[in-house]
Amino acid sequence: MLAEALEHLIRMIVDFPEDVSVKSYDNSQGELLRVRVNPEDIGRIIGRSGRTANALRTVIQAISDHHVRVDIMDVRR
Repeated sequence: MLAEALEHLIRMIVDFPEDVSVKSYDNSQGELLRVRVNPEDIGRIIGRSGRTANALRTVIQAISDHHVRVDIMDVRR
């Protein structure tokens, strides 16, 4: 559910919504959500001084009932 919510939020921000991918992994510290976007959209997701990324993390943590870590992957295609 969290991965779908995060993916929906990110698709509203980026220029290339078809390239958004969010994968969920469970680890010993909680849940990990890995976000991949088109390289041209990485700046939009991170935002000025990381404000957008922090806002996304705050929203996801607020709707979660456990610890969630959101990683934005900087992968060049």
